[in-house]
Amino acid sequence: MGERLGVGFIGSGFNARFHLQGFRGVRDADVLGVWSPNAKHAEETAALARKLDVGETKPYNSIAAMVADPAIQALWLCGPNFARIENVEEIAHAVTGGKGALTGIACEKPLARNVAEAKRVVALVKQAGLKHGYLENQVFAPQVEWGRAIIWARGAALTGRPYLARAAEEHSGPHMPWFWRGDLQGGGVLNDMMCHSALVVRHLLTKPGAARSTVSPKRITAHMASLKWTRPEYVKRLGQQMGPDVDYGKRPAEDFASLIVEFATDDGHKVLGEATTSWSFVGAGLRLSAELLGPEYSLSWNSLDAGLKLFFSREVKGKTGEDLVEKQNAEMGLMPVVANEAAAYGYEAEDRHFVRVFLGKEQPQLTLDDGLEVVRVLMTAYQSAEQGRTLDFPPQGLDDFVPAVAKGTWKP
Repeated sequence: MGERLGVGFIGSGFNARFHLQGFRGVRDADVLGVWSPNAKHAEETAALARKLDVGETKPYNSIAAMVADPAIQALWLCGPNFARIENVEEIAHAVTGGKGALTGIACEKPLARNVAEAKRVVALVKQAGLKHGYLENQVFAPQVEWGRAIIWARGAALTGRPYLARAAEEHSGPHMPWFWRGDLQGGGVLNDMMCHSALVVRHLLTKPGAARSTVSPKRITAHMASLKWTRPEYVKRLGQQMGPDVDYGKRPAEDFASLIVEFATDDGHKVLGEATTSWSFVGAGLRLSAELLGPEYSLSWNSLDAGLKLFFSREVKGKTGEDLVEKQNAEMGLMPVVANEAAAYGYEAEDRHFVRVFLGKEQPQLTLDDGLEVVRVLMTAYQSAEQGRTLDFPPQGLDDFVPAVAKGTWKP
């Protein structure tokens, strides 16, 4: 392995484009390839990568072709949830079949739609002998990284470990139709976004440098609801926006979820993680937030407190877009601006980290095993919400469980 990593992208959508922005801050890698089931999208994403000057990126006609190219040593898996197994199988078969060699694979969140699928992903990657990383960007957000380090070094070191962490991710709903379909995505907002928040609270409660297992989940309580998108007027609006394949009148998914995880620590304490996620939030746009509380200290973060605001009067009437903040909901009034979202949300730092992992310069902070553990927490949360009770973790039957939302049988 040389001093630079050749990277290929599987997927060409919204998430992949965030990573391309992040790679502008990575000095020892080149994005050389993109594959998408839509050849036109692959061409467009490769052109964007070249425009961003992150590499001489070209589209490939298959995943196996990227694996076979010796210039590409690692793959960033950014495709949709419903294609995860198919994509990883093609990678693993190409590697084990001798069609090419890879050093590593980094996989976006959530790792899979359920525990059985997540275990299959982990097994395939390990059988192929690949290094692996789990792409959870919020753990790498600068405010989370710096705040956690300082809190533990000063507050916790002097007055005792933190005992309560909170995290939330809220916006007005996903961009693409498949996210809204429980069968394709694996659930609703709980699966789509609680994967972030459930890991963030555990991360904040874990001492830097300590194993994540030193803060282990023991009991889980979850609630979910459809607060907005199953109202008749919004069922109609969603169908108009997303097309006939999305019908929340017949196959709804939750647009709000909350979670409480009781953790046991290796030094004998019980600590709590609280998380909420929403597709029914109305505000300037995507809002990420976190808190950490201990005996004599606290931490708080809100991504919309970005320090930059713009004001547009009613006379400023232009095209709608997301040039101020992801999931932007308005173009007039007093608007917060997140000036570099790829850095603020953690994409840049996580991309830099996993490039260094695959170059052999660092040990991974997150692996696919962590991604599997997150899926196990999410599926327990679905069981808790469906049964209306607190469950010990892990509950029986977790490996075979599929949420009612994913099966199309959930009735809010």
